[in-house]
Amino acid sequence: MKEIWISQYDLIKSSRSVLLDYCETLTPEHFIAETPGFGHDGSIRNLLVHIANTYEYWIGHHCFGRTVTYPPNGNFTTVNDCRIYFDAINLLIEEFINHFGDAYAIAITSFRREQSTTATPLAAFTHVTTHEFHHKGQILSMSRHMGYIPVDTDIIR
Repeated sequence: MKEIWISQYDLIKSSRSVLLDYCETLTPEHFIAETPGFGHDGSIRNLLVHIANTYEYWIGHHCFGRTVTYPPNGNFTTVNDCRIYFDAINLLIEEFINHFGDAYAIAITSFRREQSTTATPLAAFTHVTTHEFHHKGQILSMSRHMGYIPVDTDIIR
């Protein structure tokens, strides 16, 4: 299972790299501009930060039991700032894969605001990666609304 997770996450990182390269073509104003109707304060930058925050919550907090402090969106003014945050997420995922390896089906319970959630490492990994692709689609749609022509960021392209 460990090898599958590594291979799958490599594909996800490749797709993310294409997205971040594309985001480098946006003006700095468009990168942080709020677009109504897209949630999470509606900017491309904020959605990228939200994606990384979600990895931190489900992998860092839920799977490892760590206290997570999210950096403010305003700390990220450039695409490179987001790349650096994703570099930290990549290290977290590497640690996750090395730690859980073949123990993908164990039930882990975490607590948030006195409410419990139980999910396996496989479910947490699947959640964060599909969540990333959901918001990646929103980011590309937002850029289209701004007049850009989105690139193909699919795994198979």
